[in-house]
Amino acid sequence: MDQKTNRSVTQPRTKEFVIARTFDAPRELVFRVWTDPEHMQRWWGPKGFKVIHSKMDLRPGGSYHYGMRSPDNQDMWGKFVFREIVKPERLVFVNSFSDENGNVARHSMHLAWPLEMLNTITFIEQAGKTTVTVRSIPLNATVEECKTFEDGFDSMQQGWGGTFEQLGEYLASAVRGQV
Repeated sequence: MDQKTNRSVTQPRTKEFVIARTFDAPRELVFRVWTDPEHMQRWWGPKGFKVIHSKMDLRPGGSYHYGMRSPDNQDMWGKFVFREIVKPERLVFVNSFSDENGNVARHSMHLAWPLEMLNTITFIEQAGKTTVTVRSIPLNATVEECKTFEDGFDSMQQGWGGTFEQLGEYLASAVRGQV
């Protein structure tokens, strides 16, 4: 309840963004490369981006702070704050853009982008392959931010598609023992 007006305060309804990929790698390995900053540094981010900073405190309440450099030399920073870690099944975290020091910041190119998104990553193994599913929804967002989030689904599909492509290549190297 909003104490000043005695009304219920509700989160605007928005669609959940969902994307999944299946990788030819065991779940323990896939989970490990998502939860080790050394591994994350080698594959995380959209295709063509290079991770320039990767620091993780893997525990509920802990964070992953990363910096990426785009192909045109622009730096972007982001942060996860872990809510739940169920090895090797699930990661739940609040994701946001950040500054170099890890403070939550607005997306530099989309000022109406939600400040925070609740992400749930699941890892399901079947016949030696692992399906990774990413579910994301704005957290504490305005109506405008929810609309911007939904309008960004195509861009998110591309970004996650490139990220999954890099993850697939990295996992293939790991399975061959090259990592």
